[in-house]
Amino acid sequence: MQNKPFSLEFIGQEKHLLLPNVTSIILTQNLYDILFQYVISEEKEAQLKSFINMLETHIKSKSRAPFSVPLSDLEFLDEGLQELKLLNWMEVPVSVFHVSLPDDASEEDYESTFDLLKEIFTFNRKVNTRHIYIYPQNLTIF
Repeated sequence: MQNKPFSLEFIGQEKHLLLPNVTSIILTQNLYDILFQYVISEEKEAQLKSFINMLETHIKSKSRAPFSVPLSDLEFLDEGLQELKLLNWMEVPVSVFHVSLPDDASEEDYESTFDLLKEIFTFNRKVNTRHIYIYPQNLTIF
C-alpha cells in the first residue's frame, strides 16, 4: 500500500519521566508497592493503577521506544515523583507533534503512516490522539 502524504506539526515540548532500561513485569508490582504509600485518596489510587497498567502494557509490547509519562500526569504522586527519580527514572524533554493526513484518510492510512514513521525515528503515540512523542536522539541510539 502506498503511503498518503502527511505532515508533522510541532506542538511543543514536555518534560517526561522516562523508565530506566528495565523490562521486567515484576518491576511494575514492586513499583506499585513503593508508590502506593504516596496515594491518599481513591482517585489517586485509580490514577496509580492506570499508570501501572500503561507501564505493563508497554513492557509486554516489547516496543523499541522508551516508556515515558508527562510529569504533569504524575503530579498526583507528590513525593512519589522523587521516589521515581531515586529509582533512576530520568526527566527528559520530549517533543510533541501532531500527525496530519488528508481529510479522506482512513484509520488504516494513519496506521501505515505510523509504521513508516517508526522506521525513521523513535516515538510513542499519545493515547486516543494523533499526537506522537518523539524522544531525543541521544536517548534512543542503539
